Amino acid sequence: MGESSLLFESEESTVFVDALLPLPIPRFFTYRVPRQWAQVVESGLRIVVPFGSTKVLTAVIVSVHHQPPKQYQAKYILEILDDAPLVTSSQIALFQWVANYYMCYPGEVFQVALPAGLKISSQSKVQVHPEFDQFNELTEKERVIVEAIQAKGALTYDEVARVAEVKSPYHHIKALVGKGAVLIFDELKDRYTPKVIRKIRLCRAWEDVGQLTELIKSLEDKTKQISVLLHYLRFIPVLRDPSMNQKGLEKSSFSQADLSESSLQTLLKNGVFESFEVIVSRFGSDNDDFIPSSFELNQAQSQAYQSILDEFQTKETVLLHGITGSGKTEIYIRLIQEALANGDQVLYLLPEIALTTQIVSRLKKIFGEQVGIYHSKFSDNERVEVWKSIVEGKYPFVVGVRSSVFLPFSRLGLIIIDEEHESSFKQTDPAPRYHARDVAMVLANQQGAKVLLGSATPSIESYYQAKQGKYGLVTLSERFGKAQLPELRLLDTKYANRMKQMKGGFSVDLVSVLQSNFERGKQSLLFQNRRGYSPYIQCQDCDWIAECNQCDVSLTYHAKDQELRCHYCGYREGLLTRCGACGSTQLKTMGYGTEKLEEELQLLIPDARIGRMDLDTTRSKTAFNSLLSEIQSGNIDILVGTQMVAKGLDFEGLSTVAIFDADRIINFPDFRAHERAFQLITQVAGRAGRRDEQGQVYVQTNQPNHRLFDFIQRGDYAALYNDEIVEREGYHYPPFSRVIKLTLRHIEAQVVDQAARHLGMVLKERFGHGRVLGPEKPLIERIRNQYAMEILIKLEKGVSLAKFKENLRGCLDELPSNKLFKGVQVIPDVDCL
Repeated sequence: MGESSLLFESEESTVFVDALLPLPIPRFFTYRVPRQWAQVVESGLRIVVPFGSTKVLTAVIVSVHHQPPKQYQAKYILEILDDAPLVTSSQIALFQWVANYYMCYPGEVFQVALPAGLKISSQSKVQVHPEFDQFNELTEKERVIVEAIQAKGALTYDEVARVAEVKSPYHHIKALVGKGAVLIFDELKDRYTPKVIRKIRLCRAWEDVGQLTELIKSLEDKTKQISVLLHYLRFIPVLRDPSMNQKGLEKSSFSQADLSESSLQTLLKNGVFESFEVIVSRFGSDNDDFIPSSFELNQAQSQAYQSILDEFQTKETVLLHGITGSGKTEIYIRLIQEALANGDQVLYLLPEIALTTQIVSRLKKIFGEQVGIYHSKFSDNERVEVWKSIVEGKYPFVVGVRSSVFLPFSRLGLIIIDEEHESSFKQTDPAPRYHARDVAMVLANQQGAKVLLGSATPSIESYYQAKQGKYGLVTLSERFGKAQLPELRLLDTKYANRMKQMKGGFSVDLVSVLQSNFERGKQSLLFQNRRGYSPYIQCQDCDWIAECNQCDVSLTYHAKDQELRCHYCGYREGLLTRCGACGSTQLKTMGYGTEKLEEELQLLIPDARIGRMDLDTTRSKTAFNSLLSEIQSGNIDILVGTQMVAKGLDFEGLSTVAIFDADRIINFPDFRAHERAFQLITQVAGRAGRRDEQGQVYVQTNQPNHRLFDFIQRGDYAALYNDEIVEREGYHYPPFSRVIKLTLRHIEAQVVDQAARHLGMVLKERFGHGRVLGPEKPLIERIRNQYAMEILIKLEKGVSLAKFKENLRGCLDELPSNKLFKGVQVIPDVDCL
């Protein structure tokens, strides 16, 4: 009796934690806490844990308790990574909501939400910090580890354990990280290198006024050296304040001033100057001289601003429907200023990384160092820096793309979702397949924040909610200042072809317009939403088309690299010289990508400077900024671009926009085709004439009488909405239903076909034939050597979505029990359309 009582008390005193792992598993996993950490564990701390026989993962503590798991023996946590929580309880709740709503697992949300720099795994490596030199502070064991790392360049965790002759190396690695001796990096990623700038300063002996005066006299006959010294003293007034010398001057300043490099080196060699390095933040340093720029709202903006505040009195979400160039950003800025003044955090969501460059530059002038930027073009270390800065309160205002909804906010007051209609807010692969706009609304509800949706061409769903009174609706219907809406003209390519008035893919009228605009010294934009040189290569003898060997799509030809690429799986091969079917050499590039348009324009208008903005030319973080700078400085006369040019960019000299192929956009096989065509053409057109001169927009089409062009020419969004909403209701599409797409994948076409038919039958029997459509083959049947089938489920409003998804998950879980369908992957995509 006494013995069992002691055992019970011992079990009760043992501390356990439930941990969220970055894995697609349905439950939290329980771990035992070593006694020395029993008093420090708390929700939100990152921990290192073992999983399975070989994996070591970074997890986050969800809860602390004394209940051991019943189904398995709890393993000990290996290490605690944080002194204070880096993940908030509200974040964990949001991860759980996203997992439940989008039919995935919390670990998949966690994997996407947490920057890679905040995670370690058994694949992580350790390198010596390039700036570390305090070897005397290391213990003997630590010195052995550091010397072994230096000898090899980098070591895995297992290698560190062998060098240190310990079973678990995590304690030693954590201590070395704390001393700044080592850095952890994922071996599949680039190694961390701190951002370093080289500076120059006077050696201490010359800080004395008398000594410095003598130095200047001694260099009087050495004109180049004295020029270098005087340049330094111009920016660092040592004679007035010797203490300023320690800050030094960037070495690049001397080359920018066109001063002699050899003279600078002589002064360094002779002990006049000394060189040193400084590690700086990747996001710039605090600017003591920062002066916020100010502006005034015009009458229309002021009215819209006040209307938004009035709507926020009774509504949690407001839709700002403002035409292109109406000055929505100024209204956003005024709302952000008010929220920050109240001590609230603000999240400003943008659909594309491309948009952040111009808008952030503008916001920095207003808000200075309060602004944090978060997107995937940043390195892992930069994203970790933003994450920690939000926790520490350094960035009360964050500008970012869709993944920003998972940042550790604690006192959000306002979320602005700009270009809310953009499909880029929807994650398609991998899980979680979430929509950032909808997750942001849940986040706002969780933290008591307000949401402002902004767009010149709102999504049908958002506008419907506003018309129904669920959202507030504010309209801004005039352009800022003296700017007028652009004039849109249609160019009939069917007629031009018949009259032999085409030059390649260009009508002679379009060439004439672009030539004339160039001669006037104005900039033009040519839009074609297809990158590469040609969409496909075709044999002129047997009609064979070069296709990807892993996907059922044609290979796109990229002329610059002389290769064929698959834009779905990344497969590449060199340019073909013979037909793969008949061996003929009569191969021809078909269709037009941005690369081919750039080449043809250069032949048609040889004197024009032509630039290209697409995924291929803007892959690096700096490439996009460089291209923007070239456009804004007038070094590009005609810009050829894909969809990224449509999204909020503002080019002062751009007066003419041409849309190369509108028919491809309008006739895409999707029930949203007309809505998206209206949005895309209107947004691209909105780049033209955003100052005093009225812009001109030219659209090449075979269907000049299509009713959609009438809506676009009149800028009549209400007409489009009325037209679309009738069809949506008639065919039972959103906003009158919710759509869940089930995609089944397998390496064998027959297996996935049988599995889809079986699952379709089960779902129809359980949920009704009217709700379940398919199975059908998708537009592209095979991607990465996996065949696919799709089933659509349409759910009418009013059905309990949570209960339905619970029943649906049961059906999906039963499928693998049939041995015929072993290996078939089923991917749910909620709100897929």
